[in-house]
Amino acid sequence: MRVTSKGQVTIPRDLRELAGIELNSEVIFSVEDGKLVVSPKNGKREMEDRQRLDRFMATLKRLEGTGDQDIDAEALMSMTRDR
Repeated sequence: MRVTSKGQVTIPRDLRELAGIELNSEVIFSVEDGKLVVSPKNGKREMEDRQRLDRFMATLKRLEGTGDQDIDAEALMSMTRDR
């Protein structure tokens, strides 16, 4: 595959079908382990990542304000080091 002067490439149809990239859909580019990854914007992986992030944020929200404000950083580090 060649990259045009505008940075464009044509993704072969069989690869688009395997990846779930539909006609006129949007894609996301990311770099993972030094490799360029193209995935459908509304793909399964993105939805799973979004759900995981939403659960994490909900957990943080539930934990907000539950810590003991009287414990300083050194005491906390001592408690976790001595386990």
